[in-house]
Amino acid sequence: MDLRLNNELISEYHSGSQKARVLTESWVGDNLFCPRCGNDHIQHFENNRPAADFFCPVCNNQYELKSRRGRLGKKVADGAYDTLISRITSNENPDFLFLSYSMDTMRVTDLIMIPKYFFVPEIIEKRAPLPLTARRPGWVGCSIVIEQIPQQGRVNIVSRGIEEDRELVLERVSLSQRLSTENLHARGWLMDILRCVNSVPAEEFSLSDIYRFEGFLFEKHPENNNIRPKIRQQLQLLRDKGVIEFLGMGRYRKVR
Repeated sequence: MDLRLNNELISEYHSGSQKARVLTESWVGDNLFCPRCGNDHIQHFENNRPAADFFCPVCNNQYELKSRRGRLGKKVADGAYDTLISRITSNENPDFLFLSYSMDTMRVTDLIMIPKYFFVPEIIEKRAPLPLTARRPGWVGCSIVIEQIPQQGRVNIVSRGIEEDRELVLERVSLSQRLSTENLHARGWLMDILRCVNSVPAEEFSLSDIYRFEGFLFEKHPENNNIRPKIRQQLQLLRDKGVIEFLGMGRYRKVR
């Protein structure tokens, strides 16, 4: 994988957004393998496709690319809020690729893949409507809050300018499929409990460690008055999916 960006492609462009799009999309098309099946390249869809930017010609998986100059940060701007929420709730989302790059070095610095089944409406931040003086008055955009996605759903492909091992990337994506569910309500609970488990610093933890997040979980799910039974249910589900193992007597161990 060549992390250099092709500066010659943008010599005739003046807009910063156009330059960014041409640089990053051409780099992905020339360099990125399919994180799902390992095929050497993914291909660009025709322009103005509403739901995805790239697809794999072997496994047909689809990807949407979001790029940013500098560090990725905690959140990345996306398009219309209602459109993205509609895609998430109808399970029509592609996998996402988040890419950051440096114009000083003309290199890709970070690239992460987030599988579609880690997306829930809660990680989509609604932005203020555009003012009446804007070209599209009242239009409401959104940002994807990456930091709220559990670490199991953030697969590094390039990290701080260093390419990750391809086989490790494929393995992590394959393992993440254990957490896939099309039921949006069940997915929300699973992601929240997974974030709680990840927040416990020790490899081994107890049921009481997760009970400490009861207030956080009730705030996220105010309709549920039986938070502790739900915690136990979700821990059992994470155990069945091989993310944690049960040690007995209310104790668990994270599976690495």
